[in-house]
Amino acid sequence: MSNYTPQELNVIAEAPVLTGLAVSLVDLGIVSAVTEAAALSTQLVGAAKKYPNNTIIQSVFSEAAFKSGAAKLQKPEINSEEVQSGAIVDRAIASINAALTMLQGKAASEEIQEYKAFIYTIAEAVANAAGSGLFGSGAKVSDKEAAALAKLKAALAV
Repeated sequence: MSNYTPQELNVIAEAPVLTGLAVSLVDLGIVSAVTEAAALSTQLVGAAKKYPNNTIIQSVFSEAAFKSGAAKLQKPEINSEEVQSGAIVDRAIASINAALTMLQGKAASEEIQEYKAFIYTIAEAVANAAGSGLFGSGAKVSDKEAAALAKLKAALAV
């Protein structure tokens, strides 16, 4: 089904998952965490339909890929120091860079661009999922989330 090894599929899968989690964790709230996790899940589950001709995304996020179990969508281990220091965003960028480096020469440049756009779409969806303040009723994108988005946008060049 895929021209990627299981290890490569895990690298492809980790970048968008870690990016979504990083945006959620830079400004953590009890209610917002649940809403933002739901937004992340929605983006991941809908990826195959949104990008039907992208072999990178199809290899990890299609129904066939989920059923085969080739790629493991796992929650990355994240420690509180990474969250408190903001290093979680840098870790997400490192994960993105690892995926993009691995994809060079294996995927068409248009597909890589779409994959990058997909990752940024996840970051935006998570940031816009819940507001700050009591029960997520405040501004949708906090200053910390906006800073994370700016850093991710620059890293992804989207």
